[in-house]
Amino acid sequence: MTENETIALHDVAEGAILFHNGLWGGPMGFRWADYTGTAAGELSQWETDAVMSLQRRGLIVIESNPGQGRDARVQVTAAGAAQVDYSLLALAAA
Repeated sequence: MTENETIALHDVAEGAILFHNGLWGGPMGFRWADYTGTAAGELSQWETDAVMSLQRRGLIVIESNPGQGRDARVQVTAAGAAQVDYSLLALAAA
């Protein structure tokens, strides 16, 4: 896993990334989530690329939310969770 993918995986594990379907309020793509869980801006291109790579490899998944007018949460799968270093997340939160 690249350094960018590691960073992106930790961001997903922290609940910091959403997916916007593009049906309203801007183009389709990944967004930052603020502390309330609402969109707070677009991801940079390098992090978008890393998130898409993680998705292709089955390490993260976009939560299904049919019929709901909100951005979808991006979550770590079981395979992704096995690769997250949760000690780093604890350090970042401190």
